[in-house]
Amino acid sequence: MNKIFDNPTSALDGLLFDGMFIAAGGFGLCGIPEVLIDAIRKAGTKDLTIASNNCGVDDFGLGVLLKTKQIKKMISSYVGENAEFMRQYLSGELELEFNPQGTLAERMRAGGAGIAGFYTKTGVGTIVAKGKELKIFDGEVYLLETGIVADLSIVKAWKADTSGNLVFRKTARNFNPPAATCGKICVAEVEEIVPVGSLDPDLIHVPGIYVHRLIQGQHEKRIEQRTTRAAA
Repeated sequence: MNKIFDNPTSALDGLLFDGMFIAAGGFGLCGIPEVLIDAIRKAGTKDLTIASNNCGVDDFGLGVLLKTKQIKKMISSYVGENAEFMRQYLSGELELEFNPQGTLAERMRAGGAGIAGFYTKTGVGTIVAKGKELKIFDGEVYLLETGIVADLSIVKAWKADTSGNLVFRKTARNFNPPAATCGKICVAEVEEIVPVGSLDPDLIHVPGIYVHRLIQGQHEKRIEQRTTRAAA
């Protein structure tokens, strides 16, 4: 089966619908499926629920879908450095479900592994535990978290072979692999596509069985910046 598509529009053809649930890879500004995100923006798909570690910045990554008000709800760990996110959330235009970072990654991994739920100590005694089932194991309180299964996963990898086996680089590996596995359909954008057999099997991070469609794209390299000022 040919998994390689010429462009992001054709790779997403037949997959997008209003109100859908998308799992998106990326960590900070690293490993963001920016080409696919822009294709979703152009498609105008709206009322989206998106699970992702963060929501990009105002003019990059998932931030472009916030700007066009195509996102209805975010399931995230970190939402800083995005003024539009703050404005929409505080004005009640955007729903937000905060997840501890490790919990969100595990929810994605669990969904991809067919695990409906799991118990964790993270969040016990905080607002995170509100409305969730609690259970005691060996005298310790744990709360129940559910696995995430999305309608669509969009991820960005460094390399792929033509069978869809994916390799990520460094920080991009944090959320992309669990995001890739938890979608009913996974579309991956990559920097380079190589023939089958070119990748070291021991270095493959996501097996091609999870990946349904591939595109090769040009990607912008961004670095998160901090500005500091010396005290007077």
